[in-house]
Amino acid sequence: MSKITVWFIKCAMVYFLLAIVLGLHMATSGTIYPYMPIHAHFNLLGWMSMMIYGVGYHILPRFSGKPLYSEKFAEWQFWLANIGLVGMTLGWMVRSWQGDSRVLMIFSIVEAVSALIFVINMFKTIKAAPAPSAAK
Repeated sequence: MSKITVWFIKCAMVYFLLAIVLGLHMATSGTIYPYMPIHAHFNLLGWMSMMIYGVGYHILPRFSGKPLYSEKFAEWQFWLANIGLVGMTLGWMVRSWQGDSRVLMIFSIVEAVSALIFVINMFKTIKAAPAPSAAK
């Protein structure tokens, strides 16, 4: 596996464990839990998306029979995805404490840019093969 695949899969597992810890804390904290959005985002963006990115970077180039379009895009995407998610965590905390959503919005945009980089990298990797010529 490529280093980017391994990085994403390892991060996915760390976020999975963090989500479980928050879930256990949430289960014992009563009906009002201000960090539920962090738990949800660790599950969806951390565990699920990071795993999908890692598996996607491993499998989709093989399925298309072409190398990954850009390793550099993949590395940028990895860092932006992690910075975005950790920043969103801080943003959810600031929002619950002070009602200010600016930090959350900034890091949500970082996360969205990360996803866009993944989509561009995959689109350029899995370009459709030319149609077979008609037999004469």
